[in-house]
Amino acid sequence: MVRLAENKHFTEDVESVKAPIPARVYLPLIQHLGKICNPIVKIGDVVTLGQKIAEIDAHVSSPIHASIAGKVVAIQDWPHPVLGRAKAIVIEGDTEINLPSFQLKNHQEIDLLSLEQLRKIVFAAGIVGLGGASFPTHIKLNPPQPLNILIINGAECEPYLTADARLMVEKTDQIAQGILLVARCLGVKDIYIGIEDNKPLAIEAFKKFPEFKVKVLKSDYPQGGEKQLIQNILGKEIGRGKLPFDLGVLVQNVATIYAIYEAVYRSKPLIERLVTVTGSCLEHPKNLWVRLGTPIKNLIEFCAPLKEAPAKIIIGGPMMGIAQYTDEVPIIKSSGGLLLFNKKEAQLLEEDPCIRCAACVRGCPVGLMPCQINLAAEKSLWNLTKDYGASDCIECGICNYVCPSNRRLLQTIKQAKLEGVK
Repeated sequence: MVRLAENKHFTEDVESVKAPIPARVYLPLIQHLGKICNPIVKIGDVVTLGQKIAEIDAHVSSPIHASIAGKVVAIQDWPHPVLGRAKAIVIEGDTEINLPSFQLKNHQEIDLLSLEQLRKIVFAAGIVGLGGASFPTHIKLNPPQPLNILIINGAECEPYLTADARLMVEKTDQIAQGILLVARCLGVKDIYIGIEDNKPLAIEAFKKFPEFKVKVLKSDYPQGGEKQLIQNILGKEIGRGKLPFDLGVLVQNVATIYAIYEAVYRSKPLIERLVTVTGSCLEHPKNLWVRLGTPIKNLIEFCAPLKEAPAKIIIGGPMMGIAQYTDEVPIIKSSGGLLLFNKKEAQLLEEDPCIRCAACVRGCPVGLMPCQINLAAEKSLWNLTKDYGASDCIECGICNYVCPSNRRLLQTIKQAKLEGVK
């Protein structure tokens, strides 16, 4: 683990606000790990806010809902923040007057929910892991064995990003209700909340709940990784090929928990999320509640004026985020941040030969040898990259960060992982 320049000062004290509702949204049919959805609407259909518009009959999947009311005007290829391009449903907005609001449910009804009923609600709401992994949440709520511990991930270890921190401060009670609901349904008694020490307001907010054990963590990267979080909170290590379930542990991100609360208590599907829009290029960085499918150019305009033209636009954090080739790309379920870097910050350093210093080996939080995987990948020795454990890489980017030769280690490891599943 390494200590990074946090650069959270741009937005850590900026209260979240609603981004303007876009005139059009572009909702990709794939916003999660798993099978791509199929449209269940057609061009010309009028849709209401929160209406299901795409799904697929597959275990690892998550349905997609209309994030604005309006008319379906296209189903077409469109820029995608992760895949480059993907099929998307385009909705042109209409007035939202007289649309039903999402009302709070009766608490007595919620208190009687079973785990199976909770899973069905979470699945129907299209909830996935909002910490960036985008794994369908209903599957994580179906453990193969009884669980003993629930860990809530409030680390938010990526530099610049502050959406989770603001969420914990502004929606404390709702997150707490969501946590207690999940814990009750799972039959879990021990509840931990891991929060980095650079978030004092969030730490104090959750200390008022006697049901939770608040663990203050060092603001090291990648503190928010699932395995790192478990090791630093419980002192238990998850071996290669193992999952938290094997230790009787479930980890959920705070934003995911809030989405579960919204789905259960308000019958609200996942149609928006909190996004940090920040960077040195922006005059007014913000934490924005953004309707899914909103083009990022809308958010940039809302945070204008620009101090200078961005040389690189990243969706996500600076370590694990993905650089974008167009500002037409939309915010999707896994998009927690939008970063605008200037020319100096975005400069690509010249790559030199590996000097065998082992800095990447010492820095790897999962004990891999990134330099060896890199060398094997460059020679297309994919079986060897598998033997070196490329599939265990969590893609945190530390190897690139610490390499004195500026080797593109993570890029080749990602390629090796893709080749390994062919």
